[in-house]
This record gives sequence, structure tokens and C-alpha cells, in this order.
Amino acid sequence: MSTPGAPGDGIDEGKRLIRLGGDTGLSLTERLTERFHRLTWRTPIHGLKLKGRHPLKLIAVPDDPFLGDLKRGQALLRGAMMLRGEEREIAALFGAKPDHSRDFSEYLHSFAWLRDLSSVATRAQGAPIAEQIMRGWLAAHADTVTEPAWRADLWGRRILFWTAHAPLILSSADLVYRSRVLNTLARGARHIDRGAEKMPPGAPRIAAMCGVVAGGLLIAGGDARRGGMEAALARALSLSVFDDGGGVARAPMAQIDVIMLLTMLRETYAARRLEAPESVHETLARMVPALLGVCLGDKALSSWQGGGPVAADVLAQIVEATGVRARPLRQARDWGYQRLAAGNTVAIIDAAPPPIARLVEGGCASTLAFELSDGAHRLVVNCGGARALLAQLPSTLAEGLRTTAAHSTLTLGDSNSTAIHADGTLGRGVGEVELARQESDTSSRLEASHDGYVRRYGFLHRRQLTLASEGRELRGEDMLLPSGKRSKRAQTGFTVRFHLGRAIQVSPTADGQAALLRLPGGVLWQFRVRGGALAVEDSLWIDADGRPQPTLQLVVSGESPAGGCTISWAFKRAN
Repeated sequence: MSTPGAPGDGIDEGKRLIRLGGDTGLSLTERLTERFHRLTWRTPIHGLKLKGRHPLKLIAVPDDPFLGDLKRGQALLRGAMMLRGEEREIAALFGAKPDHSRDFSEYLHSFAWLRDLSSVATRAQGAPIAEQIMRGWLAAHADTVTEPAWRADLWGRRILFWTAHAPLILSSADLVYRSRVLNTLARGARHIDRGAEKMPPGAPRIAAMCGVVAGGLLIAGGDARRGGMEAALARALSLSVFDDGGGVARAPMAQIDVIMLLTMLRETYAARRLEAPESVHETLARMVPALLGVCLGDKALSSWQGGGPVAADVLAQIVEATGVRARPLRQARDWGYQRLAAGNTVAIIDAAPPPIARLVEGGCASTLAFELSDGAHRLVVNCGGARALLAQLPSTLAEGLRTTAAHSTLTLGDSNSTAIHADGTLGRGVGEVELARQESDTSSRLEASHDGYVRRYGFLHRRQLTLASEGRELRGEDMLLPSGKRSKRAQTGFTVRFHLGRAIQVSPTADGQAALLRLPGGVLWQFRVRGGALAVEDSLWIDADGRPQPTLQLVVSGESPAGGCTISWAFKRAN
């Protein structure tokens, strides 16, 4: 599949105001409705809805086009399930009181581990392991509708994985076991038939809807409902994906998740020799260039909204499986990321408010932060990885990685631009971002401002970035502009942080206004600042395996008078 003209990739000059519709979590009414819906699972009426014909077999078996994690697959072969450093013996997975983390629990209940197992094992090697875990899951969860096992999005994923890896879970000669698996699959499909659209927009609703459609395609009797199921899927996609191809969670990791879900669903249609709905093809054609647009020069992801730097080879395999061929999207105004690229230099900027609290937990206060690369080397980064950390690392670290200070941007009054609540949601702060972009023969210029500090301190933060056409210089200005109705605006401390990539050597100058940065391989960049005092401090960066790596950061600090101030800085390639 090709996308000759990716929608919205034209660089529109002029200003645009970006607003996010509300910064609160679920309302009381929404929480009560959600709670009531879950309570209905225990009623005899819901039990009757789950009854129906017992399927004798699947109509078809789709392919899983993605390669699993080889380390996790090897762990399964030796009798353990592993995720981000958390490991459990297979024999102990379904104890009376499971003590799994949330991520581990979702990995277990989604049956995503089947992909990892199939990537390292033959059918003869993998089937006994898959059957052992399946029997344990059926005994613990098949007959009782409870969370998290029966949550709609997990059932959606489970249907995709059970059907794509049916040879691993249905190879047994035990006809009673095989019948139980197929009957549970059918009950799960009936369970989410109406509950899928109650899931929050984004990956949860799309996962549930993909399961509904896949169940209808692969279980006898579902063809009559295809039109209605595909219409519901199209609605879920329209609510979950912006016109520019970005997902409503504003997280590149969630973007990957949705892309993989839709690609698996497309394989389900292919197994039936049917054409997938246009909404699926069209959504993939928009989402892939948006995803590529937040990749740096090393072809790996930049770190936003709690995600880490997914490796280039993993990303390339995912994109290849989609069949979409496209260039990186240079600006995704709704998704909120802007890409400046010239020569070997790439800069990615977060130019939108954080995701709405009701759509995502663990969002980050990263507005106006940026990452910068020179070829395969990362020069400026965000700490990243709040949702990708190893399980053994403290939760306080994960919370710290969500703060404004963990991103390469300005903080005012040692506070976050958007409040971070203890329950994982975001509170008040950035509600509007004003954005302007200009292109010329000599440079690309981006100017954006946010109102996250207006209510508390009476200042608007405006950041201007200019990348020279040959990519050898990035100039920036951070301005604090008086704004709002604050009558007693006072002198306020500011800090501008530039977290540096791994293994960069820093040599500050004696005047405290500049530093020489030596990248791995010997490439030199100069950093110079005016309007604040420069210091070099320790920092950290979360790598693709969820491990903290020690790095350094350039820290520019000072005091803004009541009338505001400007901090000017530049990165310039020296050789």
C-alpha cells in the first residue's frame, strides 16, 4: 500500500490555536455508568446473553504478521513468563491471590505472549506450553465474568491472539478441552458485542472492536452482522484517531499498538479472502506517516508521553507489516507533534496540550519540549520511559519521569506546566497552545506558546525554534510574557533544561555561557546561551529495555522580573 500524498503534510504558514477539550477525568455520572455496566456482568440476564451455539471450529486461521520478543519467548520455553523484569513461573500464574503488576496482568490475559512463544518455538515445542497456560486460564476465568480478565479490550486482544495462534492452543487431541476453548471464545465475543463501544476512545475501544469484528468473521453465524460491526469499528476509529493520523492518547507507544491491532484485523479479513473495510486501510495510511514523523535520525522513536525509544529494527518490521509506504509526517497539528528536519538534523517538538485525562493515565507535562538528533546520534532528549520502566524500579521514578523537569523545556517556579495527580491523571495547566510555522529557503521556524503557568504565575511561555536549512544550527528562544489577570506578578525563578543523549561529553566554558558537546564518534556541537546561568548536572535516560542510563543535562537558570524575560540559546555543529 502506498500513500502518495499523506493528508495534512503541507506546511501551512500562519498561526493556529490548539485547545484541548477539558482536563478532568471521568465525571461522577460516567463513573457510575461504568460501574453499573460492570455490575450487570453478574446478573442472570448477562449470563443468558453469553449463551449460544457452540462452534465446532474456526472458519479460518489468520496470520500474525509481527515478530514477538525473543527473550520473552525463551523465558516461556524454560517455564516462566517474563515482562520488563517481572517474572513468574508458569505453574504459579493462576494462584489464589495473584500479585502481578497491572502490565504483567494485561500481558497474561491478552495472550500477547502467544506471539513471543511462536517466534522461538515450533508447533511441537510451543503447543504444550500454550495449552498449560490456557488450561490454567480457563479454570480460573472462563466461567466467571470478572475484571480484569473479562474487560472488553482484553477480550478483543485475546480473540485476535487466540485465532491467529490457534495451532498452538488447539493442537490437543483432548476434544473436551478443544470444545471448551472454542465455546469460551464464542462467549467472549458475545460479551463484548455491546460493551466494546463503552470503552474509552483510543487503543482500548479499537482493541475491543477489532475483537468483535474478528469474532464475527471467524465464528460461524457472524457474517450476517458484518455491516453493523464494521460501522461500529468505523465510529471507533473516527473517535480515536485524529485527521492527521495521530491517536487521541498522544503517545507514540499507543500509536504503535493501534497500528498493530488494525494490521492483525486486516489479516483476519485476508484469511477469509475478504477485503478489509476502507476505514481500516485509510486509518493505517494516516497513522504510519504520523508515527514515522516522531522518529529521530536513528530511525527509532523519540520519547513522549511515557514511552521509550522503540528500536529502529522493531519499528521497521512493524511498518513493513502494514504495507504502508510513506514519508515521515512533518506536522501533525491535532496529534501535537512538529518535525523540523534539514541535512542530518532532526528535531521533534511537542506543540500541544497533554492528553485529556479521561483518555489516558500516566500522561506527561511535556508541552513545548523537544528532542534533537544529528544522524544516528541523539543530542537532546527527554528522560522518557515512565510507562516502560522495569518492574523492579521504584514507582517514584516513574512519577518523576512524567514531570516537566524530566523534559527538555522550561519550568517556572520549580513546578509542572500541567498538574500531575496522585491517581495518574493530569489536572489543570496547559489548556491552549498557539502555534505558528514558517518555511523559507534558509530555515524552518516554529513558534509556539502555552498557558500552563498563567493561572499560577501570570506568565505565558513562548518557545521559538529555528533550524537552518543545512541542519548545522538550531536556534531557540524561551520567552516569559506577562499574561492573565494576576495583579501582583512577582519575580519568579525559571529553569530551562536540555537533557543530553548517552555518552555525550560536556566541556563548559569559563564564562558560564557556553559548552562544547562531543558526541560518540567525535562530532562536536557548541551550545551557547544568553539570559541565564549555565550549569551541567546529572540526568538519566530510559533506554529501549526500560533501564535508566546515566546522562548529563545542560541547565540554564535565572529569575524573571514581573515584566518577563527572554532566554536565547543555540546548538551549532562545530565540525
